[in-house]
Amino acid sequence: QVQLVESGGGLVQAGGSLRLSCAASGIIFSIKSMGWYRQAPGEQRELVAAITSGGSTNYADSVKGRFTASRDNARNTVYLQMNSLKPEDTAVYYCYIDQILRSRSWGQGTQVTVSS
Repeated sequence: QVQLVESGGGLVQAGGSLRLSCAASGIIFSIKSMGWYRQAPGEQRELVAAITSGGSTNYADSVKGRFTASRDNARNTVYLQMNSLKPEDTAVYYCYIDQILRSRSWGQGTQVTVSS
């Protein structure tokens, strides 16, 4: 079983920055990818950023150029640097981990609120 612990959410003014962290622990064999989804009230959960074990990244169009995902493979930790935040970035952010031959695991979520 895998546990994901997120940190770094909070309240920030528009134009500000936040850095989210997500540390995975437990039974981890072979990670395919880690990343972040977000869900705003009344909206579906959407992919924000994903990063593979090889370091390839994929971003939602709405965050390209503002958000950067990175990984520390030795610590099984994924980060999301969020710059130039906008009110529409307000959501609960969830990290995930995909491993070979295992179902996806999710973090508990961390609230990000961007005030205008």
